[in-house]
Amino acid sequence: MDWLMGRALAFCIYWEGLRWKHPGLGVGSRLLSGKSKAKPNGKKPAAEERKAYLEPEHTKARITDFQFKELVVLPREIDLNEWLASNTTTFFHHINLQYSTVSEFCTGETCQTMAVCNTQYYWYDERGKKVKCTAPQYVDFVMSSVQKLVTDEDVFPTKYGREFPSSFESLVRKICRHLFHVLAHIYWAHFKETLALELHGHLNTLYVHFILFAREFNLLDPKETAIMDDLTEVLCSGAGGVHSGGSGDGASSGGPGAQNHVKER
Repeated sequence: MDWLMGRALAFCIYWEGLRWKHPGLGVGSRLLSGKSKAKPNGKKPAAEERKAYLEPEHTKARITDFQFKELVVLPREIDLNEWLASNTTTFFHHINLQYSTVSEFCTGETCQTMAVCNTQYYWYDERGKKVKCTAPQYVDFVMSSVQKLVTDEDVFPTKYGREFPSSFESLVRKICRHLFHVLAHIYWAHFKETLALELHGHLNTLYVHFILFAREFNLLDPKETAIMDDLTEVLCSGAGGVHSGGSGDGASSGGPGAQNHVKER
């Protein structure tokens, strides 16, 4: 257990480097805006079309050489729900922080839809109504809804004796699905800015850790993550043997019906 806590502490110290480079950012920082009135023009940056994040000199970048496959395994002394809650909250803060570093470039004009490759994501409100929104609006919806959940004592209890709800694992899966969308969008639409900020090593490390954790506890449907299988294969091939899930149903980039494949529930 001491070994595990030592590694977790070391990983947090590495992440302090991100805030050191960007002192205006905090764990809860969100430079998000959903007020853009820009009209869609349907254009995509050429750099992202080439998938610069797959170039070997970029995929090699890491901030640590941790064996994340070992780090994500449930310790014998820890309750499963406690482990899921702790890690989900941590991933929320880290992905929120990572997005905040490029949020000034993610506007209603540059990202008129929440898109990754040929897939467009929609938000579903509390009544189940589908909402088409810009990428910054979508991310704002994600971060606001997750923040509400992780600070709710009835969902993520922190006091001794409080029980987790019976629906807890399904809620964690929903959170992970939304957080994956944000990570994927950063790679697809804002990797150029991430590279310029020299934060691609942080992004790659976070992605590997997140994917391996999600796969360890079956928190993400392979069809959901298929759109980033090429990146997952490259980044995770030596970090625990993650294999791409593959998918039909038009989930992969360029597949039939991919534009509207992913639907939020």
